[in-house]
Amino acid sequence: MSQSTHTPPERIPVSILTGFLGSGKTTLLSRLMQHEDMDRVAVIVNEFGEVGIDDALVVGADEDTVLLNSGCLCCTVRGDLVDTMRTLMARRSSGEIPQFERLVIETTGLADPAPILHTMMADPFLIGRYSLDGVITVVDAYHAMLQFDRQFESVKQAAVADRIVLSKTDVTDPGTVATVRTRISSLNPSARVIEAVHGEASPADLFDAGLYNPKTKTAHVARWLKEEAYRDTEGHVHHHGHDHHHDHHHHDVNRHDDHIRSFVLTFDEPLNWSRIAGALDMVAQTHGANILRIKGLLNIAELDDQPVVVHAVQHMFHPPAKIDEWPDDDRRSRLVFIVRDLDRDTMEKVMNSYLALDFV
Repeated sequence: MSQSTHTPPERIPVSILTGFLGSGKTTLLSRLMQHEDMDRVAVIVNEFGEVGIDDALVVGADEDTVLLNSGCLCCTVRGDLVDTMRTLMARRSSGEIPQFERLVIETTGLADPAPILHTMMADPFLIGRYSLDGVITVVDAYHAMLQFDRQFESVKQAAVADRIVLSKTDVTDPGTVATVRTRISSLNPSARVIEAVHGEASPADLFDAGLYNPKTKTAHVARWLKEEAYRDTEGHVHHHGHDHHHDHHHHDVNRHDDHIRSFVLTFDEPLNWSRIAGALDMVAQTHGANILRIKGLLNIAELDDQPVVVHAVQHMFHPPAKIDEWPDDDRRSRLVFIVRDLDRDTMEKVMNSYLALDFV
């Protein structure tokens, strides 16, 4: 973790669109790209053909870019993601493509979103020109319970999400939909859940989930951190029984989301920057593989009441950033943890190896 802070410049917000195989992710994206509010949005996909773009919607196209009549720009990954994002920005700057104001990256159905987040947190070029808006995860309501039980990637995709789109609710028993919602809520209590039949969802419901609102140019710390949602979980997922119609009828004691915990550590007194940075570095080095996400708002003693936000995915920390003001009168530092096979006591012990503060 860097030992310095900086205020980020105005950058292009990026949303990561993920979801397990068959969840309806591509259907959602196809519908989104036709929406009038996507007129200044660029989308990165693996293949145009998978998205199913109607020829009647296409205004212009070249080898790896399609411009739709909605104004939405779609491009395929050429080489690695960093190269594609760099090329997009260069073409935008030169006027070769429209001046998009948002970027959406679609992952494959088996993809862990963490490597994409790591890329955005580590590459200096991307850090200076793009900012993470949020992770949007599509969850298939009909198959969700079975997938969560058997595929940890589907659990991880939901656990790190800022927005969860619940698909296929029109062909799923209402009781099952309610059960899936309850399980999602215990797995990721702060994520907003949106039901989308046949991929119908508004960009306004999916975007602007990050720390910075590109419309108002201000930081929405309380909305981004949402630590009150994690306080209610008491540090562990509690979910029992399967009230649904699928072909497994017993409780799986090894269910993946039973291993996911979320909790908040709070510090009453201002923190010394070098010590809290060292503590977070130690957490990343010793437990990074089992840390899904950390979000934090810190009161740093050296910064005279100017709060600092920190954000990590597994072992990778985004460069910390100062923001102009506190969201309210609460000046306590707060760190939200979403972890696998770790507990609050373990994190407290690691942090206390660098800090002489009591947790509250």
